[in-house]
Amino acid sequence: MLEYDGTKYRGWQEQLNARSVMGDLRRAAEEVFGAEVELQGSGRTDAGVHAAGQVAHLRVRTRVSRPTALLEAELNERLPADIAVLEMAEADNRFHARHDAITRSYVYQISTRKSAFSKKYVWWVKEPLNVELMAEAAAKLGGRHDFRCFRALDPSKPDESTVVVVEKAEVERQDHLVLFRIEASHFLWRMVRRLAGVLVRLGRGQMTMADFDRLLRGESDAKLDVAAWTAPAAGLFLEEVRYREVAVEKRKKS
Repeated sequence: MLEYDGTKYRGWQEQLNARSVMGDLRRAAEEVFGAEVELQGSGRTDAGVHAAGQVAHLRVRTRVSRPTALLEAELNERLPADIAVLEMAEADNRFHARHDAITRSYVYQISTRKSAFSKKYVWWVKEPLNVELMAEAAAKLGGRHDFRCFRALDPSKPDESTVVVVEKAEVERQDHLVLFRIEASHFLWRMVRRLAGVLVRLGRGQMTMADFDRLLRGESDAKLDVAAWTAPAAGLFLEEVRYREVAVEKRKKS
């Protein structure tokens, strides 16, 4: 498991001519093992998006056996300051960080005041917000819905279904922060940021709950320009990835 500040990266996924979290992790791992590695994360995070609990698996053919605590320390020594391996453990060879995941949780952080220390990790919304109305709307996200109005077209997945089952979603206030949390089996490209943007627009009084309900039914028009309301990447964190109990047990036993 690892955490990272995504500010300086073009996202998790490796790309040509662009710095990525996965690319930096791969380089560090290949230095540690002295061999090519297979690397896969639980999911992609976009440019500027952070992670507090990303999970990745790493496979390598090597004759050298070292304690995982030592490997973890060696990886962290080689990784830049904005990427940190939090936990490393041996796993069953069949474990797959993405395919075995059953849900992923994101949190979006909205600040109601200027912050000198967390500018890179929040969206500062200057207008007053009706947090209770935002929480009421977020509660409606639970269950099976067609999120076609909240996605950006992903060229790599042209035939992707826009139906997503949301396990839970909520909005809560913590001091000057308004936190939007959502958990689902998977997410469409930019879905969470667009949901956050729409919730803020609702909280500002710039749209009605009836408008929100229409979007949740997959209905849109020129007035409901969700793409233009996409929340900034800075406030978004991949918070947790959950796995089937059997997969977790395999990791612990191996």
